[in-house]
Amino acid sequence: MSRTSRNNAISGLEPAIYRKLTVVVPVFNERNTVVEILRRMRAVELPGGLDLEILIVDDGSTDGTREVLSQLADSTVRIVTQPANAGKGAAVRVGFANATGDLVLVQDADLEYDPEDWPKLINPVLRGKAHVVYGSRFTGERRNMLFLHWIGNRFLSLTTNILYNTTLSDMETCYKLVDRRVLEHLTLRSNRFDIEPEITAKILKLGVRIYEVPISYTGREFDEGKKITWRDGFAALYTLVKYRFTD
Repeated sequence: MSRTSRNNAISGLEPAIYRKLTVVVPVFNERNTVVEILRRMRAVELPGGLDLEILIVDDGSTDGTREVLSQLADSTVRIVTQPANAGKGAAVRVGFANATGDLVLVQDADLEYDPEDWPKLINPVLRGKAHVVYGSRFTGERRNMLFLHWIGNRFLSLTTNILYNTTLSDMETCYKLVDRRVLEHLTLRSNRFDIEPEITAKILKLGVRIYEVPISYTGREFDEGKKITWRDGFAALYTLVKYRFTD
């Protein structure tokens, strides 16, 4: 399908009846937090009577996470295991491919993002205001991040706005809620943290305007297990520029 055809298909989306939310949880060596994040996810009361599917993708964990996960699967929680670590982007893509919900959301397992914010993301879609909703870490309550992390995030969002004619405050947010019909038009290739700019770039190139809502945020630092580094910032910048001019 040509880009013009894809854009027309998206712009002509009919109002939908949403019945299920799939939450994709990429996990790599999160033995100490995965049980707690799962408890928090199960406790959320979803608006609109949505059913919940939690899809945990273990990305080759070696710290005992896989053994913990083997005890958590039930009618709501599905576990997909990667044979070796391939990166967050690869895990997210596997999750998207296996999701069965009408709406799909990404949730990190490290407790930085609070599932209690899910209704904030879902409500604009249920009210017909959006097909894609991002949770912004810069417009809600938060534990302040290091200055260099703040600068990096703001710079990447500014670059996104310039290249794609938008006004996002937080392109790198994990909380990206996407109507499955939009997701089906995205051909994603990234294996690492560059999955975030790739998703954003390809959504915006479809002509879909992204709705933002404030969320809370409790960021980790490197001594607490944070995995993203300054190198990933350069990869994100390259990804934004690349997909501005290619598919």
